[in-house]
Amino acid sequence: MAWYRLVAATRDYPWFEPVEMGGHIACPPRTTWSNILSIILGYDPTTLRERVDLRAAGDRLTELGELRSLSALSEKVALLRLVGRLDEAWELANEAVRQARFTGDREQLLGSRIRRAQVLQYQGKLEEAYKELSGCADEARIHDWTAIEAFACQHRGKVLFDQHEFEGAVADFAAAVSLREKLGASTDELESALIALAVAESFLDEERRKE
Repeated sequence: MAWYRLVAATRDYPWFEPVEMGGHIACPPRTTWSNILSIILGYDPTTLRERVDLRAAGDRLTELGELRSLSALSEKVALLRLVGRLDEAWELANEAVRQARFTGDREQLLGSRIRRAQVLQYQGKLEEAYKELSGCADEARIHDWTAIEAFACQHRGKVLFDQHEFEGAVADFAAAVSLREKLGASTDELESALIALAVAESFLDEERRKE
């Protein structure tokens, strides 16, 4: 089975924000979107799930250690989800939501809620994930937070894909592409959404041929 190759898509992982502390910018070591992308080897074209370099993911988790900044928590949530340690991912996702809520930054809070919804998806709690992602997409749209809206739409599309609701998945993936184009995304930055859209369209076409 072929795997789709993932090229850097920064707007898929818009959570690694530097934190200002005492006039200086402080981040956990190497905490950038590239840390996640570097462990993702491709996508399964039948499930849209990531194929992951497990050793690299484990090494990065070790490197992050006990760091508890919002950016570190967010990265740990993603890594733990990708390696299948879903109980731990859920616990840290809730901690990240609490921390983001405490900061009062509503945009960061939406990002944390989206990542928590991704864990729900991987836990098979698709209705809960869909509801949360829909709320996040709606709030982002109201505030014109285009990158966050695209993030929510793409991952809501993945939930719909898991539910075999391919028409809805196509609509969400197309929305994610359109929103990122609005932000001036490059072809490389659009690639993951375009791959998801192409896969969902192929499943939708197959479904319609069977009708």
